[in-house]
Amino acid sequence: MKRRDVLSNGLALAAVTSLPALATPVSSARKPLDILILGGTRFLGLHMTAYAQSRGHRVTFFNRGKTNTARFPEVERLMGDRNADISALKGRRWDVVIDNSGYVPRQVTATAELLRETTPLYVFVSTVSVYADFDKPSDENSPLGTLTDPTVEKVDGATYGPLKALCEQAARRVYGDGRSLIIRPGLIVGPDDNTDRFTYWPARAARGGQFVAPGSPSDPVQFIDVRDLAAFTIESAENSLSGTFNLLSPPGRFSIGDLIKASVQSAKTISSIDAEPVWIPAHVLNEQKVAPWSDMPVWVPSEGDSAGFAAVSASRAVSAGLRIRPLLETTTDTLRWHLSRPEAERAKLRAGISPEREDDLLRYWAAKKEG
Repeated sequence: MKRRDVLSNGLALAAVTSLPALATPVSSARKPLDILILGGTRFLGLHMTAYAQSRGHRVTFFNRGKTNTARFPEVERLMGDRNADISALKGRRWDVVIDNSGYVPRQVTATAELLRETTPLYVFVSTVSVYADFDKPSDENSPLGTLTDPTVEKVDGATYGPLKALCEQAARRVYGDGRSLIIRPGLIVGPDDNTDRFTYWPARAARGGQFVAPGSPSDPVQFIDVRDLAAFTIESAENSLSGTFNLLSPPGRFSIGDLIKASVQSAKTISSIDAEPVWIPAHVLNEQKVAPWSDMPVWVPSEGDSAGFAAVSASRAVSAGLRIRPLLETTTDTLRWHLSRPEAERAKLRAGISPEREDDLLRYWAAKKEG
């Protein structure tokens, strides 16, 4: 299984409806920065903005002005389109640019060339889907995916990772290694991510009763809370950090059992609802055509060509200051956000097995065990 084939199901970051207040006070940075965010009005960009402001920085958005226009009304907004007109950036100076919205190298090259003389640091948010294979553990030096035709600009499951790799190269080519910071997140999770991949688990626990849990509780999983990603990125910009960093929980930190246990505990704490996972082996799920990642989000079997799926090294980022918050905090905050969503969004999640199919699978597994 190619990691990019599953991670790229969420190519567009989820829109944010609201942002919770920062849980703990954040100290001010030594020196306020002027930060340009290319995009800024979706899931990751808004959390970056919240953290940047908490540190005393000034933020400017550059985007088309179509998404979450009421969020952060105090932030300066420059209008433009990375596929058409970026002239609003001309003649302006910032301390750092954070590129959350570059998907093809042409876009990155154009903005980097325009900003090279006026903005000292280019931060490009890439993805761990750049790696070519996940049949074994990988780190920042592992081989990257490639395209037969590097001029392709259609972004899909096959091209998403390799195109991001080309975007990284474009940023480094224009800015050089010493002035470019490449961030490679894993699955980004937490409050306001309405792709529902991680959200599925606390949301399902909050419905109560028995529910399908995939594989073995010890199967490893990896992800990154959006707030931890935002903090690392902003603090790295403050320190003019350069280089390439995988941003996700260290291998072995979390398992699918940990995630489900935390989800059940969050549901119990918030809604006083009891839920019971029913663990069904991976081979049975495969027989019943239950798909890893889409039907059972966050999880894939830890064997075969996906043996290294949840074994991406995070040691370089941890050494550079990455902090990973407790899993229970992420599941609890995500569930609180989910329960505040409109009823239609709560009722029909974008990821996870349907209630009807889950009921059928539970009955099948119960009969199989009895037989």
